[in-house]
Amino acid sequence: MTSPSKKRSTKAGLPPGMLMHIGAKKGAAPRITLLDYDLEGVRESEVAPAELAEKIKHASGVKWVNLQGLGDIHMIEQIGACFDLHPLVLEDIFNTEQRSKVEDYGNYLYVVLKTFGYETRGTEEKIYSEQISLVLGKDFVLSFLEASDVQFKSVRDRLRSGKGQSAKLGADFLMYSLIDAVVDTYFSILERLDEKTEVLETELVAHPQPRTLQSIQRLKREGVFLRRALWPLREVISSLQRGDSPLFSRNTLLYLRDVYDHTIHIIESIESLRDVTAGMLDIYLSSVSFRISTVMKVLTVITTIFMPLTLITGIYGMNFIYMPGLEWHMGFFVVLATMAVISVAMLLLFRWKKWL
Repeated sequence: MTSPSKKRSTKAGLPPGMLMHIGAKKGAAPRITLLDYDLEGVRESEVAPAELAEKIKHASGVKWVNLQGLGDIHMIEQIGACFDLHPLVLEDIFNTEQRSKVEDYGNYLYVVLKTFGYETRGTEEKIYSEQISLVLGKDFVLSFLEASDVQFKSVRDRLRSGKGQSAKLGADFLMYSLIDAVVDTYFSILERLDEKTEVLETELVAHPQPRTLQSIQRLKREGVFLRRALWPLREVISSLQRGDSPLFSRNTLLYLRDVYDHTIHIIESIESLRDVTAGMLDIYLSSVSFRISTVMKVLTVITTIFMPLTLITGIYGMNFIYMPGLEWHMGFFVVLATMAVISVAMLLLFRWKKWL
């Protein structure tokens, strides 16, 4: 359960570097895990904030400090003091409404990414985002998450098993692995959106309903939300894979190139989704217009057929004493037959004109 979010306006007038959580607070309790590894093996433990500095001193190899939950300002200040992070970095970590970006502070890089998921509120499924902040140093990586770190499970499992190159390479390869794990989660979101699109397209062709329009609008909003969040990611990965920072080795830059290709594919899929959604909206409006025109055509035909019949009944409904056929015993049946012949003739005419 999330608490009410604080907006950027609440921080207006405060000095730079003032720590204040901006955005919706997640319910996760703060928790620090330290994982350090080298060729001899992997060591993992949960660390209290007061013990972190001492643990870091005795850790060998690459150090990965992972913080789940941003509810404790003092805890993040201690991590910042341990790794000499700039106050503006700590401020951005607490501002969970940041766009994806990369900032070079010389001795370390600060990267902001977004991860997405679905949550059910009543009968409605709604997309949400969480911010992931990553810091890359010479021999360490810091990750700050709002809630769960389930997207990093595959990276942690590879390190524990010693498979792949993760345990052999440096902190830059670990940074790449975390970024790649985040980008890979976007494909599951795209698959979910593709499934929704297929269902809506089928419903549009078969029998569109007013709720179909609501579903299309909801899908459109999700596409806009993802596009706004993911479009800056292209520049982030492009900046990293250009090799401007000495913290990334040449070997890792090749892997970042692959992540960049995935990013381009994801952004192009989001753009395609926007076009498809716009097309679906046009199809819905055309379908509704066609149904209305069909109904109006049937009503027009019925009205047109009854117009001469109404004329005849109107004439014979006049209260004159002397009217031809009033006293003829076959008059009523002749009038009915005439009305039937007129109706059939008009129906045949409409069919011949292909109006029916």
